[in-house]
Amino acid sequence: QVQLEESGGGLAQAGDSARVSCAASGLAFSTYGMGWFRQAPGKEREFVAAISWSGGTTYYAGSVKGRFTISRDNAKNTGYLQMNTLKPEDTAVYYCAAEITGRATGAMSEYDYWGQGTQVTVSS
Repeated sequence: QVQLEESGGGLAQAGDSARVSCAASGLAFSTYGMGWFRQAPGKEREFVAAISWSGGTTYYAGSVKGRFTISRDNAKNTGYLQMNTLKPEDTAVYYCAAEITGRATGAMSEYDYWGQGTQVTVSS
């Protein structure tokens, strides 16, 4: 069955960098678009970043643009979210998701598979 497993979350200080990873299995990862979303306590899940199947197209939420970078290694069936200059408001559970048509999209409803999430906590 399809599995997306996030890792790399944890505690960070404001201004630090961190990277979360998403290991995919049970699907042809190299043909899927991939996205990162996050959900802070008491808030709705929101879009963070997305990348097309080839990595040629990326798309970011305004709140992270210029600080976060999404990437993927299709040979390793793994996606990444590099987070720089972290802020306390970046504290959330981060989820990766896979989209079957291979596009980079910010629409949650268009994703077919989701991971369980990894917590990222940024202290001030």
